This record gives sequence, structure tokens and C-alpha cells, in this order.
Amino acid sequence: MVDVVLAVAAHLWFKTHEPTSLTAVAVTILTLSIPTTLLLLPHVDSCFVALCIAVGAFISTSLESIAIYRLTPLHPLAKYPGPLVCRLTKLCGAWVAYKGKPYLYYKDLHERYGPVVRIGPNELSIADAELLPYILGASGMPKGPMWTGRRILPSKNFNANNSLTAVRDFRRHAELRKPWNNAFKPASIANYEGMLVARAEQFVQKLETLCKLQESNHEPIDLSMWINYFTFDFMGDLAFGGVYSLLRDGDQDDILLKMRRGIFLPSVIHHIPWIMSLIHKVPFLSKDTRDLGAFGIEQARRRVALTDSIQKKDLFYYLLEGHDTPELALRKAVSSSLLAIVAGSDTTSSVLSNLFYYLLSHPDYFQRLRAALDAVFPPSDLNETINPRQLDDLPLLNAVINETLRLLPPIPTSLQRAPALGSGGKTLGDMYIPEGTAILVSPYVLHRNPKYFSPNPDKFWPDRWLSEDPNVIVDRAAFIPFSLGPANCPGKSLAMIELRYMTCLLVRSFDMSFSDGYDIGEWERALVDRYVTIKGVLPVKLSARKH
Repeated sequence: MVDVVLAVAAHLWFKTHEPTSLTAVAVTILTLSIPTTLLLLPHVDSCFVALCIAVGAFISTSLESIAIYRLTPLHPLAKYPGPLVCRLTKLCGAWVAYKGKPYLYYKDLHERYGPVVRIGPNELSIADAELLPYILGASGMPKGPMWTGRRILPSKNFNANNSLTAVRDFRRHAELRKPWNNAFKPASIANYEGMLVARAEQFVQKLETLCKLQESNHEPIDLSMWINYFTFDFMGDLAFGGVYSLLRDGDQDDILLKMRRGIFLPSVIHHIPWIMSLIHKVPFLSKDTRDLGAFGIEQARRRVALTDSIQKKDLFYYLLEGHDTPELALRKAVSSSLLAIVAGSDTTSSVLSNLFYYLLSHPDYFQRLRAALDAVFPPSDLNETINPRQLDDLPLLNAVINETLRLLPPIPTSLQRAPALGSGGKTLGDMYIPEGTAILVSPYVLHRNPKYFSPNPDKFWPDRWLSEDPNVIVDRAAFIPFSLGPANCPGKSLAMIELRYMTCLLVRSFDMSFSDGYDIGEWERALVDRYVTIKGVLPVKLSARKH
């Protein structure tokens, strides 16, 4: 009976205080097991055996107490529907993330249970556009606990209060966001457009070379891989002084492989962030994540060392203030380097690859888009450089990009928020969310909801963005490919310029189709959600367009 009372008391204390130190939890368990151990000593052979029995009884009783609380009306989220296993443990979410298709899983849950689904003991998934301003908007909530579990850098190099993606205090986030906003204001972006045009020309020249090789070897070209090389090189120009050229040299150091492997563990562990500190102490479990962190640190060091020799105003020109000490400059660079590396290249690469997958799957749209571009930029001028700003207002081009972003948003699922610490809770419309509850918003789920996009929400149909038919529903309030509110993507404007420019350049410059025998359905089957999207191979036949 003693162990039952102590276990229930421990559960109530842990529920309130949520300790994150596994050492503290272990010490607490051992300490509270002592009374039961003393009661058992006269009946067993040794103190060790008594302690093991007491600890086992304490843990099993604690788990029973937790299960009863989470599965009964005692829990404040009891009224919200969801699978029993999700209500019981977040290990379910970790397993779904491990399999790599959480966007499909959450879409299925919302189709079964409705707009609000309980996906964890203390987590709801909400697919209601009317509630987005209260979750993500200016009157919304700070980042949720899963951001702690996405930590890539080891603790000695990481301070959540200095990380734009992890900080959970609104005021601190606003401070950290200010230099990013300066880096992506229109005047700043104008400095980057020359870098974009130069890398784009190199990309086209590389593809032209590959076209000639394909004429003789008949091997398909993996367009997705080369797009990834381009976006990574452009990110290197933008953030790190142009130190890469995967387009020229290939990925000899397996940088992209390190990125894919490095983000795997955080994409799973962010569902159970309390285990992150333990995982980082186990070298063979955290090796890939540590390697990616070390790569980010090295790029930060290089960029800080180049500060005095950089001629053009790049991203880190705005992120590193001129009066920073070398130590402060390095800390700022480290906290921003991985955000620039992953978000600055992988997201755009995914959207471009998805866009050409859809265009090749729907060749009528490819030809319509080419005709629309030819009407503005005649084919006789293929060698003329286009000003990226000339592409802002081309309706069909924007419709194709928006439809790609709608069907396959670059961040499919993991926009999580939670009531501010110490707030007591948050009102969302008619709902009250107690503190300690996390709210997940999935752009993928919202974008394919027939309430917001109809008809045929799962179909690639760019004309929905151009239609004036009142029966065609396009609810832009539910369209959040770059998130929403104060924590939205700071680089959205540059990303849209890059997407328009590269789509225009490739559609005008090349004839392309899937390689012979390619299973069109394989592309979407191979996509994996690791917070950003991991892509498979996109094999194409490519030929330079004749003038």
C-alpha cells in the first residue's frame, strides 16, 4: 500500500512539474522506493533484491496511475476524440514519425474524428482554419515542446534562448527575428538576386551538358538530385560566402546524405523530447545528428572568419552585427547556421522537385505554362537573362506554384504551438486549452480538406487558383505553406522569387519527360516527412529546347 500512495503522489508531482532530467527522475524513483524496500527486507534474501522489487512495484503502479488519468474523464482533454494508443502515450507519435508518413496518418485521423483530434496524452491536432489566428497568428501561442526535441547541436553549443526555431518566449523571439526580417526585406533581397541568376545559369549549363551525355548513354537524369545541388549551392552563396559548388564537383563529401541522416533522429525524438538529453549521451545513437551539428558549426566558423573579406551583403551580413565580439558573432552564427542549411536549401528543393513531378505528370500544364511564358519572353530570346522581378505577376506560373505548395507543402505537419509558460492556458475560439497542452497544425491536412479546397482537393489542378466559378472553393485563409504569424518563414519572399525564376528558366530551356518505364506513383510513395521532406529519385529524359 505504501508504494501505491507514493507512486500516485509522484505521478501528481511529475504531472505538475514535468522534470526533464532523467537523472532527477531516477533519483526520485530510488528515493521513493526506500520505504517499500525497508518493509521487504525481512522477507527477501538481500537489500538489492528488495530494492529491485520495490522499484518495479513503484514503476508499475506509477504507470497504472498515469494510464488511468490519461484514459478517463479525469484528464482535461478527455472530451476530444482520438485513438486510444495516442491518448495513452506519445510513443505512438514517435512510431508514426519513424515510419515517415505522419502527414498521411494525421489526414486519416481528421477524416475519421473531425477537425480536433487528440493525438497525444497532452496534444491536439487542429484542422480548423478559423482557429489559425489563435494558434499561429499574431494573437497566437509560442512554440510547443517538440521544438526542444529537435535539437541537433550538442548542449554545449546550443542555447534554446538564442535559437530562432526553438525559443518559446515571444519577446525573445521578436528580438531574434529582427535581423532575419532585415535580411529578407526587399532592399536586402535585391542584393541576392545576382547570386540567384549566376547559380541558375550554372545550373542550366550543367543540365545542357547532361543532355549531351544522355544522347549517348541513354541514362536517365535525376532531376531532383540536381535541383538539390543547385539549391544547396545557392544557399552556400547566400549564407556562407559561396564555399560550395556541388553543381561543379558533385557531392564528394556526402553533405546531403549527412543532412538526411542527421535530421532523422530529431524528427522522431521531438515527440518525446524528454529523452533527447539521454540520446545525445549515447554516441552510436546520435552519431548522424552530431555529424550534422558539427557540419553546421564548421560552416559558422568559416563564415565568421570570412566576415572582413565578404564583398557582397549576404544573409550573415545582417545576422552578424558589426560591433559583435568574435565570441558573440560565433554564437550567433552557430545558432543560425543549421537553420540556413536545412531550411534554406531543402524546402525550396522539395517544392521545385514536386513542381516538376506534377508538370511532367500533367504535360498539358507544362505546355500551357511554356506558352504563357513564351508570350512574355519570346523563345527567340532564350539566351537573354530574365529579371526575376518580371515574373511576379504571371497568373498561371503563380497558380502552378501555389498548387504544388498546397498539395505538398515543404513542412507537411509539424507546426506545433502551446500556451505560454505560466499563462495558465489559452482560449481558441470556443475552446479553452490548459497550459501543458500542445497544439499541432498540419498544412498538408488543411490543404487537402474539401471544406477549404474543392472540388477534388487531392488533385493537381492549378486552374482552381484562376477560376471565378463560385462552386470552386479556394480558401486562402487555410493556405499556410510558409506557416503563419510572427514565426512564419522569414525567407518566404526570396523563396517565391527563386521558385518563379527556376520554374520559368527550366520550362523555357528544356523539353523533358519521365524516363521510360517510370512508375509515376513512385514519387509520392518515396516522400518521407522528417520535418522537411526527404525526396527520392526523379528520373527524366531531358533535351535542350531548340530555338
